[in-house]
Amino acid sequence: MNEVKTMPPISVVMPVYNVAEFVGQAIQSVLDQTMKDFELIIVDDCSPDNSIEICESFHDPRIRIVRHTQNRGLAGARNTGIHAARAPLIAFLDSDDFWHPQKLEKHLEHMQRRTSVGISFSRSAFVDRWGMPLRCYQMPLLSGITPDHLFCRNPVGNGSAPVVRREVFDAIGYQAEFQGEPEIRYFDSELRRSEDIECWLRISLRTRWGIEGIPDPLTFYRLNEGGLSANLHKQLESWEEVVEKTRTYSPQFVERHYRTARAFQLRYLSRQAIRLRDGETAMRFLQRAFTADKRILLQEPARTLCTASAAFLLRALPRSYQFFERQALQVIGLLQKRRIQRDIKTI
Repeated sequence: MNEVKTMPPISVVMPVYNVAEFVGQAIQSVLDQTMKDFELIIVDDCSPDNSIEICESFHDPRIRIVRHTQNRGLAGARNTGIHAARAPLIAFLDSDDFWHPQKLEKHLEHMQRRTSVGISFSRSAFVDRWGMPLRCYQMPLLSGITPDHLFCRNPVGNGSAPVVRREVFDAIGYQAEFQGEPEIRYFDSELRRSEDIECWLRISLRTRWGIEGIPDPLTFYRLNEGGLSANLHKQLESWEEVVEKTRTYSPQFVERHYRTARAFQLRYLSRQAIRLRDGETAMRFLQRAFTADKRILLQEPARTLCTASAAFLLRALPRSYQFFERQALQVIGLLQKRRIQRDIKTI
């Protein structure tokens, strides 16, 4: 057994709610890390299934389970985990995703080397519901990330990619009230979606900490249609709530970038609709994106044209779409892998 030190260098925070099918793989991916000195804080957000029984079947002194008495959502569970964490670095893992064995080791090295970076994130590899690789990757901007880029594109990508310095959370925590008692919040638990982009944007706008990625795909991001992203219209509503909250402290920033950011958000939702095999909705979101700001075609022509082509083919030829998609993904995945290998060699 590995002994837990008084203060490990990294705390891993993993909210758990209704993920019995996946949570064992998530936990095992943490225990299999090449870096052994960490603590894993599992936050039971009143899960109705047997997820916590699965968590309890792992006997390792580095694991702690913190229990909610009331469901508080992903943001509330992350806040609970941050409060419970003892380490100067806090990594987040959504319990339907999993990690590469070198995830914590590479982020620790990155943040020791780059002391101005407050959020270190990795590229992510897509896997299917059963955890099998789809050989495609999230390929965001890794450096030179500005608030407007973050607002428009969210390069962090997903909740299992970032490692954050505790000092960053100390800088942006705010006091709120829950059940008549004061509490400090970092993620906005009033949001049930888009809570991560709201937090990263607030960090970028209100602190001097940098946000930077590493080229390795160290997070395995599960494409699960039953997840929070499935209801696209509610996701758009949550994004608009983020806009309104940001407007309260940075109105000029929102005014300057809102149209472009909305266009990119609508394009993202079009891609999500394509993944859900809803060509009609994908085309509607894309049309709204161009109405919001046609400049997305000039700023990111390849991604925008790929989205438009896929949406059109899915709506026009739904029975043949899977063949076209499979061929396109093979080419895209190969090009992405070559770029990843090149980027890794150059750091």
